[in-house]
Amino acid sequence: MGIFDSPQDIQNSLLEWFRENGRYWIPWKLKKDGSVPRSGESISPYGIWIAEVMLQQTQLKVVIPYWKKWMKCFPTLSYLAEADLENLLMIWQGLGYYSRAKRIHQSSKILVEFVGKNRDQDPDSWPNQIDKWMSLPGIGRSTAGSIISSAFDLPTPILDGNVKRILSRLLAIERKSIRDERKLWEFSSLLIERQSPRDFNQALMDLGAIICTPKNPSCSSCPLQNFCVAYTKYDPEDFPKKEMTKIKPLQEIGIGLVFNQKGELLIDQRLENSSMGGMWEFPGGKKIPNESIVKTIERELKEELGIVVNVGEKLLSFEHAYTHKRLNFTVHICAWISGQPKPLASQKLLWVSPDKLFDFPFPAANTKIISELHKHLCIGNKNL
Repeated sequence: MGIFDSPQDIQNSLLEWFRENGRYWIPWKLKKDGSVPRSGESISPYGIWIAEVMLQQTQLKVVIPYWKKWMKCFPTLSYLAEADLENLLMIWQGLGYYSRAKRIHQSSKILVEFVGKNRDQDPDSWPNQIDKWMSLPGIGRSTAGSIISSAFDLPTPILDGNVKRILSRLLAIERKSIRDERKLWEFSSLLIERQSPRDFNQALMDLGAIICTPKNPSCSSCPLQNFCVAYTKYDPEDFPKKEMTKIKPLQEIGIGLVFNQKGELLIDQRLENSSMGGMWEFPGGKKIPNESIVKTIERELKEELGIVVNVGEKLLSFEHAYTHKRLNFTVHICAWISGQPKPLASQKLLWVSPDKLFDFPFPAANTKIISELHKHLCIGNKNL
């Protein structure tokens, strides 16, 4: 008998494990009073949707405090739809992949038209069809499936990273091709439990987080060990096959901290259609070959702001890694010599007192600069 012939046995084994070991405490999976929803009971998708988007590139333990802060600041869909994007980015600051926050904001305006104002706590007001959710910015099939199964206890399959790893090992497939991906979706659809789909999908995710981990999986404690082809015939850690790690290129970036006579600092807001659009940053840019970092700062500030500066002492130099690249930032304090600053490569410029910088949403790399600048200027906590 093949593994495709035993979905009921897999369901029963996994749900039995989940009843003893499941993460029932995840806050967005609970009712308003903190209790666990009954089988077949619907709850509002609002908090679930926010959490699922946050979880797309971020681990659960990191997401939970951000989610709690978000729900405190934007407790309802209507409040979110009417909020200023910059306020959203402030709450999101530190989570990275800021396009997710922008897509949430876009989606909120679409959803509030469907749900209606002040009706977001009524589950019946929300869409429960997968195509409706997938039509929203940034919502793929797995995210949509997780929202629907979690909120409405409907049998919609999921295929997030944890689930892909479990199913790849159960089937011992490499997941290198579109055909393999289709096979995993087929298997996830076959497995989805009709009576308790909310618990079953959560059980899959919990198993991947607790037992069927990327490295050193706890196979001896796994309820699906007897069904796992990778465990029986191979090494589970070999599935799914890892892609060769590419060496991330290193790019040198020069940053200029420009002060005026009042001691205020010049910051600019990134264009909305750019990476991390809407975030604030310090002016600067990429170093070109055979150029000193001082010349880079002089050139970039001339091109971006139309000003001439005197590049002074170096504040700090540090490396910051992104998904596909590494950046080495060198930051210098600059004196403004001539020219009226203009947003030639940004949407807005502001002169800001250094003690007000934390009031603006900056990418993570820039927050490191702010902290070092505060130390340099000897600004105590009482002034922050």
